[in-house]
Amino acid sequence: MEIGQKVKVFRLRDRVSPPIVKKLGQVGIIQGYKVIDGGIGVVVLFEDNTSTWFFEDEIKPV
Repeated sequence: MEIGQKVKVFRLRDRVSPPIVKKLGQVGIIQGYKVIDGGIGVVVLFEDNTSTWFFEDEIKPV
């Protein structure tokens, strides 16, 4: 996955807050990476100008 690539959130690994659950099925653009416990997360920016990070296995290219 590369910065600037469009991705879709297709699953959520852990329990998350309701605003993050609403991102399920949405398309966003990769803005960067985040070092997290156990690996690297991907920061995704959505059309509503919100961003959050996901594990790589929670998103897929569109």
